[in-house]
Amino acid sequence: MKIEKIPDYRIAYVRQVGPYGPENKKAMEQIKKWALENDLMNDTVIFGIPQDHPAVTRPEHCRYDACIVIPQDIRLEEGVSEGELIGGEYLIYKVKHTAEDIQEAWAKVFEGLQNSGYELDHKPIMERYSSEMISNHFCELCVPVKRKEGTLI
Repeated sequence: MKIEKIPDYRIAYVRQVGPYGPENKKAMEQIKKWALENDLMNDTVIFGIPQDHPAVTRPEHCRYDACIVIPQDIRLEEGVSEGELIGGEYLIYKVKHTAEDIQEAWAKVFEGLQNSGYELDHKPIMERYSSEMISNHFCELCVPVKRKEGTLI
């Protein structure tokens, strides 16, 4: 685990609305297909961003954005939206991209957060994929954090 400052990015995204699960993969495949068609997959960063917490939002209203960082000169097509990812400080945890490993990682991430000088910030938690990570079946969990009041780090 490490703390990293993620910059603001211009992103293209495909949104999936409904229960989190297999449909998220379809949104991710759609944004990757678009990125391949626009020659954007060579040296890029992809994010998976669940926008809602299923304990608070009804599953049928949960939003999941499959995103890719894009340069300023790229024009978007119908079916792909444009947005901005607002960066900041994130606790980064690299994990093998399997359901079991990701589930185990979530417990470790929050345990590690409790023992740090940071607390959870009010931004979405993200999964981040670089080209290298995708080819090696890894991803990074990016948990937004802020320094705890009164903590010197």
